[in-house]
Amino acid sequence: MTDVIASPNFLEYFDTSSGTPIIGAINSTFSGGAVFGALMGGLTMDRFGRRKTIMIGAMIAVLGAILQSAAQNLAMILVGRIIAGWAVGLLSMSVPVYQSECAHPKIRGLIVGLSQQMIGVGFIVSTWIGYGSAHAEGDIGQFQWRFPLAFQALPALILVCGIMFFPESPRHLMEKDNEEEAMRVLRKLHFNGSNDDWIQQEFQDIKSTIAAEKAVTVPGWRIMFTVPQWRTRLMHGVAVQVFTQFTGINVIGYYQHQMYNALGITGNRALLVAGIYNCVGPLANLFFIIFMIDRVGRRQPLIWGTVAIAVALICEAAINSQIDPQNPQHGLSIGGVFFLFCVTVIFSLSWGPVSWVYMSEVMPMQIRARGNAFATGIGNWLVSTFWAQVSPMALKELSWKFYFLFVAWDIVVTIPVVFFFFKETKQLSLEEIDGLFGDRPTAALPDDLKKDDLVNSEHVAIGKEA
Repeated sequence: MTDVIASPNFLEYFDTSSGTPIIGAINSTFSGGAVFGALMGGLTMDRFGRRKTIMIGAMIAVLGAILQSAAQNLAMILVGRIIAGWAVGLLSMSVPVYQSECAHPKIRGLIVGLSQQMIGVGFIVSTWIGYGSAHAEGDIGQFQWRFPLAFQALPALILVCGIMFFPESPRHLMEKDNEEEAMRVLRKLHFNGSNDDWIQQEFQDIKSTIAAEKAVTVPGWRIMFTVPQWRTRLMHGVAVQVFTQFTGINVIGYYQHQMYNALGITGNRALLVAGIYNCVGPLANLFFIIFMIDRVGRRQPLIWGTVAIAVALICEAAINSQIDPQNPQHGLSIGGVFFLFCVTVIFSLSWGPVSWVYMSEVMPMQIRARGNAFATGIGNWLVSTFWAQVSPMALKELSWKFYFLFVAWDIVVTIPVVFFFFKETKQLSLEEIDGLFGDRPTAALPDDLKKDDLVNSEHVAIGKEA
């Protein structure tokens, strides 16, 4: 949408301009739809499996693309945005879960980090399609924005077809008592000809953990908040998503044209700069997930990434405060672009890939679907909805002062929480991560997880509510 909302034909067709609540609504409805899509995934993943949930999300994405590209009025494009967001919310929580449950512990950071990498590839493709489409003039001026919106259907269709050939998660198969198929998938994914003992041990760890959790848990969403250890792990997943949004990365992604205009960079030049911006982050992300994430771990990149992003935003605000958009100084304009580029590079070396990896790792099996759904829907997309709606007006009214909102949050909240509370999970199996949070690594059950106690507490709570 970065290039779409910068299209003069788009703004004229919908009788609006940049920096208005309508533009905020066009972006925020997408994020709002994603909230409900992510929460829906908590139900479909447990009921239909990881693979089918991804397929459902991709089919919904096709419908959203059709509605947006064929929009005849504002209401139609808003509905299309909600449906497209619904699809992306569903996919954004289900894909990392699927990846984390299928990946070998030693390369899980790389595998789940590919989610962020492919988001970056999507940015690159969409940006340059938008840049090329922006040159359509005259009678085909609507091509500027209809074609980029329609193009979303292509990768969604590829995903619908391609996921049919993928195996189901072995952990989901085990949870559904399909042990034979779970072992077959484990061997298909991880057997290298000489690690049969490891395969057997992994199979037994998964089996005993799931059996233990089934023995003590009751179904539903409330269990996530009832069991203290699981509530803690849920909050870790929510926090990592909230903190990701408070880096300001999505605000830059949506409204970088408005930021470039404030630096005195306008028109096709701004489109070109945006295209380069969207290439820089994915390159940094690729380097990080291949060479660093499974070596340096999760906590250190988050801490140093937050510090570096805060410094870059302070520098960006300082430069913006000295620029007159009507008569910009070339050196200051270049400096402003440089620090925006720094933010995406630093983000791609820290929060970008790590947020999805950490969230998918810290949830125990019995709440992994609903926990990731809640963390993605509330922590990521609900916060994203807020920033998508208010940012165009805030950038217009507050100008450079707006950046300090993110800086203050990063310093006061993000850094202390990550430093004191986040766990290091690199190269541990999902069952071993249970032990980091005081849960049983296998079948040893703590007293506060007795199923009868939970059921009784549920009845007591329901009685009080009645």
